[in-house]
Amino acid sequence: MTNLKIGDTAPNFSGVDENGKELSLDSFKGKKLILYFYPKDMTPGCTTESCNLRDNYDLLLEKGFEILGVSADSEKRHQKFIEKYDLPFSLLADEEEEVINAYGVWGPKKFMGREFDGIHRTTFVIDEDGKLAAVIKKVKTKDHSQQILDELKLNKKIKK
Repeated sequence: MTNLKIGDTAPNFSGVDENGKELSLDSFKGKKLILYFYPKDMTPGCTTESCNLRDNYDLLLEKGFEILGVSADSEKRHQKFIEKYDLPFSLLADEEEEVINAYGVWGPKKFMGREFDGIHRTTFVIDEDGKLAAVIKKVKTKDHSQQILDELKLNKKIKK
């Protein structure tokens, strides 16, 4: 599991989104970024989390946030996920798991009595200076947007 903590410099990353467009941490320089890692497109928890961010997208934009999702799915699978659920933000296709490993969210998991390696659902909020303002390891998929805002208020990174 990730060793990154609030105040750390966010690891630089680069990769392609669902349209093959190159994105990096520098693409969001001077902006607040919600960088959320999730296991797989089209699965129940990942869909719930992504749709919660979609449903609160305007509120998050008003507060100055950009959103970028990351999984090991392909560009094509991301396109289908975005189209099916009308997601207004980009998804990074990290098939080589470089960004996933840079943020330390790959590791052993248990599901239905089975152990395997996979992506731990984790969200990082990166401030305008490239520092981590929040690290959320226990994501509430149904209320993730509010969880992010509550965490930032707790860390005194945003007002109300």
